[in-house]
Amino acid sequence: MQPEPIKRPICPTCLRPQRTCICEWITQTDNTVELLILQHPLEVDQAKGSARLLTLSLVRSEVIVGETFAEAGLRDRLHAAWHGAAAPGYTALLYPDSPDDLGLKLATPPVLDQMQLQQPAQLRLVVLDGTWRKSRKMLYLNPLLQHLPRLALRDVPPSRYLIRKAHAPGQLSTLEATCQALMQLEQNQEKYLPLLEAFSGFVGRQASYGHS
Repeated sequence: MQPEPIKRPICPTCLRPQRTCICEWITQTDNTVELLILQHPLEVDQAKGSARLLTLSLVRSEVIVGETFAEAGLRDRLHAAWHGAAAPGYTALLYPDSPDDLGLKLATPPVLDQMQLQQPAQLRLVVLDGTWRKSRKMLYLNPLLQHLPRLALRDVPPSRYLIRKAHAPGQLSTLEATCQALMQLEQNQEKYLPLLEAFSGFVGRQASYGHS
C-alpha cells in the first residue's frame, strides 16, 4: 500500500502553499470603479498569475472562474448590484482594439460613452484573466461580452511582469493592465502605485523560486 502524499500547509487567505504565500504583497486599495474578473480555469492554479493578488488588494472586486458562462448568470454578474450597493450605471470590458487574427467572428462592440466614463463610481470594469489566446476564446464563447463597450489601454509603461513571456510589445499582466485602467478611469495614478510596487516584489519573489 502506497503511503499518502504529505499535504503542504495552505494559507487560508491567498490559498497558496505557505512556502509561496503572497499575503505580504497584498496592498489594500479602495478602488472606486468596481472590478469583475472572469478567470480562465487554467489560471486558477498558475503560481505566476497576478489575478489573486489583485483581487485580494482591491476592495471592490470579484472573480468568477470559467471559460463559458450561462447567459442569464453572466448578465446578472455584469449588471446586478453587489453586496447591497447600487447597480452600476455602465459596464465596460478591458480589451485591446485588435484585428481578428484568430479567424473568430466577433460582434462589433458599441462605442465607449465618454460621458459615462467620467463617473467612476457608476462604472464596472470587466477583465479577462488568461493568456491572449484563452481570453480571445472566452470572448468568442460568451456573446454577452462581445456586446460590451471596450476600453483599450494606450501608451502603457513597460511591464514589470518579467516571469511570464509577453507575446507582443505593450502586453501587461492582469494586475498591471487593471491598475492602468483604474488610473485612467479614476484619474488617480498615486492610488495604485503602491500596488504596482508590491507586484514588483511579488514578481521578484517568484523569480527567485525559479533559481532556488
